[in-house]
Amino acid sequence: MDKLARLRQEDGVQSDALSDEGPATPTKEDDTKRLLIDQKNKYKSLRIRTASTLVLVGAFLGITYLGHVTLMLMIFGIQWMMVSELFKLANAQRHRERRPVKKFTRLQWYFFGVAAFWMYLRFVNSQLVVEITSNAKLAHLFGWILRRHTVMSYSLYTAGFVWFVLSLEKHFYIYQFGQFAWIHMILLVVFIPSSFFVSNIFDGLIWFLLPCSLVIINDIGAYLAGFFFGQTPLIKLSPKKTWEGFLGGLVTTVVASWFLAGLACHSKWMTCPRTDLSMGWLDCEPDDIFKPAEYVVSDIAYFIPASLHSIWQATAVRLPPAFMQDVVDPLANFHFTARPMQLHAVVLAMFASIIAPFGGFFASGFKRGFKIKDFGDSIPGHGGMTDRMDCQVVMAVFAYMYYNNYVATNSASVGSVLTKVMQLDPRQQLELFSKLGNMLAGEELLDQKLITALSQQIRRS
Repeated sequence: MDKLARLRQEDGVQSDALSDEGPATPTKEDDTKRLLIDQKNKYKSLRIRTASTLVLVGAFLGITYLGHVTLMLMIFGIQWMMVSELFKLANAQRHRERRPVKKFTRLQWYFFGVAAFWMYLRFVNSQLVVEITSNAKLAHLFGWILRRHTVMSYSLYTAGFVWFVLSLEKHFYIYQFGQFAWIHMILLVVFIPSSFFVSNIFDGLIWFLLPCSLVIINDIGAYLAGFFFGQTPLIKLSPKKTWEGFLGGLVTTVVASWFLAGLACHSKWMTCPRTDLSMGWLDCEPDDIFKPAEYVVSDIAYFIPASLHSIWQATAVRLPPAFMQDVVDPLANFHFTARPMQLHAVVLAMFASIIAPFGGFFASGFKRGFKIKDFGDSIPGHGGMTDRMDCQVVMAVFAYMYYNNYVATNSASVGSVLTKVMQLDPRQQLELFSKLGNMLAGEELLDQKLITALSQQIRRS
């Protein structure tokens, strides 16, 4: 025992001496070892990230092959995982503060269900109407729900609001209102924007797959460019992001968008909209945006805002005449053939490379605020589902807005017409049915005797 005590005492003396002298100066050999370890970890991370990316891409392509409805269910599953990760983050804070969890957990998922009911039926309303009107019993059961969908959604939300107010407890008001804000922040920032992908899926798979692919390509391009050439920090929120990676991702995404869009335009599975909820093959007349067209570079002026066009004209006046004649004029008159979708793809690529990454920066700031590395660990090398979808959420809304403002035509579909018909009262629906029957008989698509018999039946009813 005395020997053990003596050894401990000598140990203490030695450690005191070391503390007096200060920390040992790292040697060149130590720096080399540390650099080798960092490089080894860096390449290990790259291998894991690459393997998980390949698995994800393979699964994604398989689900895409199965069709629109399967993709919609995949989106719902992804949203469930994202919201679950963020709810867990909120619940972890409550555990630390020793607050009751079960009551708020039920309220969280209730509001999630209300948001899903509102968003999904809103986006697939036309397709759902086509399905239920193919059967009289389905039309009777679900017709009322579709006609009163907005009122039902509001009523369900109001019920949740009343539930929250009744659950308020003395001494916990600030905390409870903070949790109520948490729920709404998660749904408004994560769930509702990502739901716009559902609409994009049924407008044509290209409007879903292309934006998603461009975000993934930009992420990979920026990662590889930063991995091999990164030197200059881009933003403090993400110290590993570099300008070299940012620019490398931009160039890679723009180039890839041109060729991906050109390739996708050849597939009706990609370009045809889905007007129902079936899973069969699609066949339609391709829209003009998917057909080759002749362009002149000067035509771009028609798509530039008037203010920017005025700035260019004022600048052009000050340029040397020789430069205008030898460089600008030949470039402006350059002819090329492209599909309009390829030009739209370039716009989507620019957004995916310049603006969408700010979704990732936003998530980085959020994680730093809560002192966590990732939102979860469901994807090896990538973190949680929220870590992978932060940029996709921003892209979903832009793709929806861009398509509906600059691409979509106002042509009617069976689903959109039926949606309007369901808003008529029964007498108006019968009148419309009678007149439509007369139109079809006039086109010799229906027997006039059948229409006469139907008209008599309608009058008696």
